[in-house]
Amino acid sequence: MGHHIIEYCGVLQMDNNTTLGVLVGNRRFFPDHLVQAGREEILRRLEGLGFGTVALTPDDTPLGSVESLEDAKKCAALFKESADAIDGVLVTLANFGDERAVAETLRRAGLDVPVLVHAFPDDPEKMLLGDRRDSFCGKMSVCNNLVQYGTKFSLTSAHTVAPSSDDFATDLEWFGAVCRVVKGLRGARLGAIGARVAPFKTVRFSEKILEAYGISVEVIDLGDILGQVGRLDDAAQEVQERVAEVREYVLIKDVPDHALIKMAKLSLVIDEWLGENEVDAFAFQCWTAIEEYLGIVPCAVLSMFSNKLIPAACEVDITGALGMYAMMLASGKPSAILDWNNNYGDDPDKCVVFHCSNLPKDVFAEVCMSRQDILASTVGADNAWGACVGRIKPGPVTYVRVSTDDLSGVVTAYLGEGEITDDPLETFGGYGVVHVPNLQMLLRYICENGFEHHVAVNQSQVADAVYEAMDNYLEWDVYYHQ
Repeated sequence: MGHHIIEYCGVLQMDNNTTLGVLVGNRRFFPDHLVQAGREEILRRLEGLGFGTVALTPDDTPLGSVESLEDAKKCAALFKESADAIDGVLVTLANFGDERAVAETLRRAGLDVPVLVHAFPDDPEKMLLGDRRDSFCGKMSVCNNLVQYGTKFSLTSAHTVAPSSDDFATDLEWFGAVCRVVKGLRGARLGAIGARVAPFKTVRFSEKILEAYGISVEVIDLGDILGQVGRLDDAAQEVQERVAEVREYVLIKDVPDHALIKMAKLSLVIDEWLGENEVDAFAFQCWTAIEEYLGIVPCAVLSMFSNKLIPAACEVDITGALGMYAMMLASGKPSAILDWNNNYGDDPDKCVVFHCSNLPKDVFAEVCMSRQDILASTVGADNAWGACVGRIKPGPVTYVRVSTDDLSGVVTAYLGEGEITDDPLETFGGYGVVHVPNLQMLLRYICENGFEHHVAVNQSQVADAVYEAMDNYLEWDVYYHQ
């Protein structure tokens, strides 16, 4: 089924997708017919790729393009009117374009969203005055002016690219991910349920630094959560319906009914708190108070939230949850939180990644719910039901670690891509073998810069988009391991 599209006042809107402001550059002593045809082609292509668009029409300015200061003012006004809908801006040059008008439009619109600069390619067989674009050259002038104006922007993978090409589709897929990450992380609301696990100074972070970047942290005491769980009646309809959801989520292996009821109640209470506080991702105090006083591990509950695209990290790792959220925004797939955990024999570019685990079920090759064996030895076997156990399915992954540098007052991160392999491994929890090129250099970087042992992983290849969003637009201090 296709998306429902509505057009009004030069605005195309598309349900549940990325919307771009489209700025068509023009310089009228270059061929006008290229601008007219180019505008129509670019709008058709964006619609076909699933983007909503906000653009001037030929009734607003000549050819619906931007060349003069007056055109820039009209385009900026349109973008301002649609600011809540616009996730990014595409500047497209079908001929040389007017660099001043482009820069003025973006400054006056004041959107503070990602900007992609695109130029149409020339045809070597159409290089006479009536058909030559010179967009190749014009793009440099536009970028020169944007730098002068202090406007951040992104570039297509090739300097000029035909809108009909697969390369352009790839560029737009990447840019859409950049827009979603920037929009999602600016104003993100993270939830911290419970206090940091006492031994884990590794997951300390600065709320104030995150707040300075527009990211809020909502907190609640674990005792409040447990108190609300205790007030729910086992026989209540909402509890029994949530029990059914838990049973249907993954294969249940010997888990007693009383543990499933506790998981259902915990899930309901967390769900309500997330909704009341508009939380996008959260981290939970997963040991050992909840095992000792409620009698379950929360792993399966956290797994269910992550699988529903509400990233849930364990061990109150707030910046771990932030990394999970960033990749989820880029890929539309659930993220997991893992430990860089063990060497894999003597292979320098492979290691074992592991958690106990709360991994979302979509990342597993096979998964069942069972006992959390690590904690069972200390909290009692009957208090440790609820871990999601199995092997991560093989395939490409992106990994991200976000942290706060409290001494420098900035958000830091590293990221890259690797591959979960099918190398033989027998162990417990949620686990896999990952191959990362030049892994030893990455591990040295992690240790030398004091990063945590946790890493967020997503079964996608979105490192380029997440890096562009974090480094260029959010201005975080990011290391891209390649």
